[in-house]
Amino acid sequence: MRARRRRAAAGAAALAAVLAPAVPASAPAAGAAASRCGDVAARPWCRASLSPDARAALLLPRMTVDERIGLLASDDPLGGPLGGFIETAHADTGNGVPRLGIPPLYMADGPAGIRQGKGTALPAPIALAAGFDDASARLYGATAAWEARHRGNDLIFGPSVDVLRAPRNGRSFEAFGEDPYLSAALGASWVRGAQGQGVMASVKHLAVYTQEGSRQSLDSRVDERTLREVYLVPFEAAVKTGGAATVMCGFGKLNGRWACQDGGVLNTVLREEWGFKGLVASDHTAVQDGAGAANGGLDLELPIGLKYNALMLGNAVRAGQVAQATLDARTRTVLRTMFAAGLFDRPAYANDLTSIGRTASEDAARRVEEGGITLLKNAGVLPLGAPKSIALVGAAAEGNPSGFGSSQVQPFSSVTPRAAITARAGAGAAVTYNDGRDVRAAADAARRADVAIVFATDSEGEFFDRSCLTLNCGDPLRGDQDGLIAAVAAANPRTVVVLETGGPVLTPWAGRAAAVVEGWYPGQQGGTALARVLYGDADPGGRLPVTFPAAEADAPAVPAAGRTATFAEGVFVGYRHYDRAKVAPAFPFGHGLSYTTFGYRGLSVSASRVRVTVTNTGTRTGAAVPQLYLGLPAPDAATPQPPRQLRGYTKVVLAPGQSAVVTFPLTARSLSYWDVRADAWKVAKGCYRAEVGDSSRAIALSGRFAQGGATCH
Repeated sequence: MRARRRRAAAGAAALAAVLAPAVPASAPAAGAAASRCGDVAARPWCRASLSPDARAALLLPRMTVDERIGLLASDDPLGGPLGGFIETAHADTGNGVPRLGIPPLYMADGPAGIRQGKGTALPAPIALAAGFDDASARLYGATAAWEARHRGNDLIFGPSVDVLRAPRNGRSFEAFGEDPYLSAALGASWVRGAQGQGVMASVKHLAVYTQEGSRQSLDSRVDERTLREVYLVPFEAAVKTGGAATVMCGFGKLNGRWACQDGGVLNTVLREEWGFKGLVASDHTAVQDGAGAANGGLDLELPIGLKYNALMLGNAVRAGQVAQATLDARTRTVLRTMFAAGLFDRPAYANDLTSIGRTASEDAARRVEEGGITLLKNAGVLPLGAPKSIALVGAAAEGNPSGFGSSQVQPFSSVTPRAAITARAGAGAAVTYNDGRDVRAAADAARRADVAIVFATDSEGEFFDRSCLTLNCGDPLRGDQDGLIAAVAAANPRTVVVLETGGPVLTPWAGRAAAVVEGWYPGQQGGTALARVLYGDADPGGRLPVTFPAAEADAPAVPAAGRTATFAEGVFVGYRHYDRAKVAPAFPFGHGLSYTTFGYRGLSVSASRVRVTVTNTGTRTGAAVPQLYLGLPAPDAATPQPPRQLRGYTKVVLAPGQSAVVTFPLTARSLSYWDVRADAWKVAKGCYRAEVGDSSRAIALSGRFAQGGATCH
């Protein structure tokens, strides 16, 4: 426990050290003279000492029906399309009601940094996920929200916590990978970091959003157990643990019900079961029917009131299709959320990002990327040491790729791998560059160098799924990257492959490369972070949040080709599928090497906690990421359990010979499955297996404990 407290304190101190120089003084306290609400004598809802509910109850009766409806939709039809290019254009804007002191509500895209003119391009969220580090997630959320605040925004659209079902998903880079436990922990930490900056987070996309193909009409057919155990878990954590102020519903349908008018999810699960008191906003143009959305629990339509307007929603109220009480409930929720966030009681955030130093944001981008760079293979070539000649191959060495769409950020600046490696190598080393278009010339350049570093990337983004998992999919202009890697590796036995991808790819050449590094979409400080890791100035801190399959056919699912996606795999997503099928992946979930080695001893197991001692058995300081997996007993034949499920992880930096006692607390929920007949979480009677190790396929120690009077043999 002492070691855990020391690590937590260190993480908090690191977060404070990064943000403190950049974060300005806090906004005025509630009730300060800078309140935009007005005089409390004329407007009693402006009294900040009252609760958000009491204030909303006082204000709502003063609003006309049209004003109530007007508050339920954004008012800026151009904000979304222009927000990525113009620093004054928010993603969405609600104009408020000036006559009553209801302030505007400004919103920004932000899962990978602020998309409003130029901003700090953070590493893709999948790189954050690879860090397996809650403190890093909190730093990421805080950094994104700090920039959102200094672009004048009150709300940031992020984080994305959609669990990766199909590795070919075009937005795999935008969320936290294939495991619900990891996604839940990181998402909740991201939310806490963001909202600590005085900006509301909007966790998205509730409830099941797993592909880009047919996304606006897709009907996802998901059984109740899978929905509860896999896809809802990160949203529940974001709300109950992270305290998310808002939630965004997505496109398409869940079991025949449009996501943004699914009262079973938005009203029953989200509000009644989880106790959510914030507002639910729609993804852009996701609302299909205004009356259905209002009755189903949607509070705010984006990007404009296509369905939530005085004519359509007003007619629905007058016709009795939407009760006046329902309209009032939707308006009251928006008001309450704005009161709770302090929007009425502080001045508007100024759009002054360009005049404020961005050192802390850039440092955060570098640190997150270093923590997520994942060393998949190393046959002794890394860290580089001091080679006299280095051949850089591949066009990706000249940039920092990113996913396209609503998460693509225009960076203030960018440090490329070529520039950073050249600078780090120093004047005593010759660094050459070949873009790889001429494979023979690239191989010749590699053959003449002490070390060859070949770069490859994929093409991912919103609107389209990948057609396959090879590096050659999606962008024919990049040429045969697999062939280029194979040729360079054949020419130089000391070849390092650097992947900069948004998700898993096939690696048929891995056996011929001396080292394989996954850098993900690295953000604007990607070159600096990569050079530090390659030279050993920083330990590669990443572990895979997704499985890299050995063959395309091994993947658990592919995006549906039509308008119906049947989740026949059930709870067996990601590594759970590979474990059940006994299929060996190329690189398993949780895998990642350090420049040192770690040993495990002293495993202690019970139903309330698992404890283990981790020791750095190597010669360098490095980051260990011990992972806890549980094997749950199946309560009956109709409820099969995965061989193992992630139920704990931590990241601890250890010097050579140093040890730390790591404790993984367990709760009843850690041991539970969703009982469909009882419509509740249940703990099965039987023997539970606890496994601790470096990945889902590298288990160092295991033990057992019993529940419900069972006996373990």
